[in-house]
Amino acid sequence: MGVTPHNIDGSDEMQEREIERTLVKRTKARGGICLKWVSPGFAGVPDRIVLFPLARIGFVELKAPGEVPRPLQVSRHKLLRRLGFKVYVIDGTEQIEEVLDEIQAS
Repeated sequence: MGVTPHNIDGSDEMQEREIERTLVKRTKARGGICLKWVSPGFAGVPDRIVLFPLARIGFVELKAPGEVPRPLQVSRHKLLRRLGFKVYVIDGTEQIEEVLDEIQAS
């Protein structure tokens, strides 16, 4: 992966990791699990699957602040939504509680 103006010093990657750690921690605190999703042969899937009791599920793409999903990721998000799943893009820790509320209420 090449260096872009957004990640020359790696700070965007560190910010994204912090958002991811907070998502995992907050999900666990609410009684759920937040699985890392890696799908060999099917690139572009969201980073995490959030699972709560009563079959509440949501897919979460994590981005550094201000970043947006790549075109392939947008395509995968649309596919999952067409199948009836909730897909969220989070680029700040302040969004986490609202997303988790929505997943739990679905």
